[in-house]
Amino acid sequence: MESKSPRDDDGHGTHTATTAAGSAVPNANLLGYASGTARGMASHAGVAIYKVCWLNGCFISDITAGMDRAIADGVDIMSMSIGGHITEYYLDIIAIGAFTAAAHGIFVSCSAGNEGPEAGSLLNVAPWITTVGAGTLDRDFPASITLGNNMRYTGVTLYNGKQLSNSTVPLVYGGSVSNSSSRSLCMDGSLIPEKVRGKIVVCDRGGSDRVEKGVVVKAAGGVGMILANTLNFGEELLADAHLLPSAAVGQIAGDSIKKYISSDPNPTATIGPGTTMLGVQPSPVVAAFSSRGPNPVTPAIFKPDIIAPGVNILAGWTGEVGPTGLAIDQRHVNFNIVSGTSMSCPHVSGLAAILRAVHPEWSPAAIKSALMTTAYSTYPNGEKIKDVATGGPATPFDYGAGHVDPIAALDPGLIYDTTIDDYLGFLCALNYTSSQIKATTQTNFTCQKSKKYTLGDFNYPSFSVPFQTGSRSTVKYTRTITNVGVPATYKISLYSQTQAVKMSVVPAILSFSAQYEKKSYTVTFRAISMPPGSTGFARLEWSDGKHIVRSPIAYIWT
Repeated sequence: MESKSPRDDDGHGTHTATTAAGSAVPNANLLGYASGTARGMASHAGVAIYKVCWLNGCFISDITAGMDRAIADGVDIMSMSIGGHITEYYLDIIAIGAFTAAAHGIFVSCSAGNEGPEAGSLLNVAPWITTVGAGTLDRDFPASITLGNNMRYTGVTLYNGKQLSNSTVPLVYGGSVSNSSSRSLCMDGSLIPEKVRGKIVVCDRGGSDRVEKGVVVKAAGGVGMILANTLNFGEELLADAHLLPSAAVGQIAGDSIKKYISSDPNPTATIGPGTTMLGVQPSPVVAAFSSRGPNPVTPAIFKPDIIAPGVNILAGWTGEVGPTGLAIDQRHVNFNIVSGTSMSCPHVSGLAAILRAVHPEWSPAAIKSALMTTAYSTYPNGEKIKDVATGGPATPFDYGAGHVDPIAALDPGLIYDTTIDDYLGFLCALNYTSSQIKATTQTNFTCQKSKKYTLGDFNYPSFSVPFQTGSRSTVKYTRTITNVGVPATYKISLYSQTQAVKMSVVPAILSFSAQYEKKSYTVTFRAISMPPGSTGFARLEWSDGKHIVRSPIAYIWT
């Protein structure tokens, strides 16, 4: 029975709210995993929670009412772990509500979406929203898998029930013991009990909930499950509180295990207990599921903005459902471990609350700028943050400005500020009509015919520069930065990953004699022709010797 009240029947809202601002709780854990003191990002902040989603979905009317009520109640931060739609801003209810929030001085952060690693899969991309992707922590939950040929593989699990014996048991591939066209996916009712009973089943990931596959295996008499990634999921491992001995493995290990099954007349295996491992490196890496740029609505605005922890996150949980959310799961827990950009978004929301407390005079755009320009995109050894989807270096289309750095964001040195008038000018640059602008902003505004509006001069902390294929191009972008520190002189540094574009900045030195003094600079990009769909990346940094104010740059040829 669903609660017709603010009570959380799903767990998602409790998890995200406690991530943003949960109080410190000692001995927090999920079924013995990740034990320690848990606390939200802004653990002393007040929390106002508005229930806008129900077990059968999130309705536009409820989302609108919730955002309107939060604005009326005077919140400082609005955290929205809700997926939107790829559509124009005047049709996007989250973008519309977020604009009104920004006009009231409210910082709005939203999930980037879980449709990665597909390019251009981002959601919630309006420039007045902080769009948050997901990365990993340096914590994992490994479990060993031992095959009958003595080969060992490492997977992940959050199972804590009765374990298998140390001796191996028969091992089968779901695709060989199924009566369904979906075969290897272990869908409901698809497994043949006579071929599964007493065995560990290898199920391919996809098509249904990961934990549900184990329920199907158990119902058919199986004693364990190995969840194998396919090409779509690569080496991304998400831990789950399974209902039978189980472990998830990456594509490489999964393919090796399936090869063993097909080549051995009597394949066997056993699955060891899970543990909590700290200090996992490299960390962070970009989650494969985290949605990617370029911006599918306005390519000239760089998105995502930033990444934050969003994989295997421990936070509070409702008592209404078990950790898997399945009706069959009758376990009651106070904490759960969940993954998604829904989890990374409230990390940034909580950090924004801290920045608002330290700098109450800062606008939402100033807070976003501080988080973006102080983010990092390399490890301490200088190597670039990796992408688990490819195993190689990630790009700014994966992580935006980088992974959030809470301490550095408190003292960014310079910020890129943006006003509501700037946002209106942005909409004019998109050639929005007065009615479309009103639908987006709830404001009567007419673009001036005598004024030139350009997306390139929109005062964003990052740069996205589109070029036309077939000719050389020269593009100039102007930015204005505000000194929020002590008087200082900043010098420019430019770093490029492509030879196709040459950059120059004028002036190359900016001297600030007072706090909140503003200075402008112009970047000139000179590009040669490249094939359609080509991309390139660069970085611009202002430094006074103490602060480094970073801006990622993306090039796109169309």
